Amino acid sequence: MSKKYDVYGIGNALVDIVTEVDDKFLEDYKVEKGLMTLVDADRQFELSEGIDISKSSKACGGSAANSIIAASQFGGNCYYSCKVANDAMGKFYLKDLGDNGVDTNLTDDTAPEGITGKCLVMTTPDANRTMNTFLGITATYSTKEINEQALRDSTYIYIEGYLVTSENGLEAMKTAKKMAEDAGVKVALTFSDPSMVKYFKSQMEEVVGSSVDLLFCNEEEAMLFTDKPTIAEAREELKKAAKKFVITQGANGAMIYDGDTFIDIEPYAVKAVDTNGAGDMFAGAFLYGITHGHSYAEAGKIASLASSKVVAKFGPRLQWHEAKEVLNHLFDNN
Repeated sequence: MSKKYDVYGIGNALVDIVTEVDDKFLEDYKVEKGLMTLVDADRQFELSEGIDISKSSKACGGSAANSIIAASQFGGNCYYSCKVANDAMGKFYLKDLGDNGVDTNLTDDTAPEGITGKCLVMTTPDANRTMNTFLGITATYSTKEINEQALRDSTYIYIEGYLVTSENGLEAMKTAKKMAEDAGVKVALTFSDPSMVKYFKSQMEEVVGSSVDLLFCNEEEAMLFTDKPTIAEAREELKKAAKKFVITQGANGAMIYDGDTFIDIEPYAVKAVDTNGAGDMFAGAFLYGITHGHSYAEAGKIASLASSKVVAKFGPRLQWHEAKEVLNHLFDNN
């Protein structure tokens, strides 16, 4: 029996404000380059004041949301459980999700009072991205945001690692994972960011539990989680945490473990202008691939090509026609 949704995602709902800055700006404002840093509303306002916001692009985001939208654009049926407020940014967020074909748990009428979270994505000329995030109302994301019926009617659940930073978020991750396992829904998890593994390792281990079906991480996260000094050792150790996994390697492509063998995914050479969303795109495109009859190797190719296209432009997502072009290029779909 086919499921209604290919992927059901949970994660922080943030309006991404993507802007260009130089290294001097980061130095002047004492921003740690290349990392995601949680900030309060005052700090985010201070940074926003120093940036030309009018030249910035705006999109509904958060790591898992970017992946879910990617899967939807490729042709997947997707659902995203999130928490936004009934303010202007929240209304923008819900409309953007809908415009991208993603079902969700909230409407303008049911969104609670509060402030919608925002992520200031600062891109430097070397294509590095630095994020300062004010979580707003998504800091209170909890099990109440989970739609069990939609989850049970999905092939995969995709859990965002960033939720691990709060007790209520951690509880939502563990509850959603158990619901999925009880319903025979496959569990995919992304570590999201090296800082999530570095500072919340024990909590992340709680979420992983005995194992997950599919894990997404980069090389640094893999080595931090397994406590191994080389990626060769880390990938062997990861077999204990995940039945299958993807380790993204930036400009070097990715390696995939399909439960049996390792598959090297070649990168597509491009001039990177903005690495924001590359990992999210890889995960979303990969999830689309494996839920639409593609092998792990084929899904890896889709994800690699899609990621190369997203780093060659500003912002974390492709246009609909660009997603279709990726599939046409690889499989000559007519």
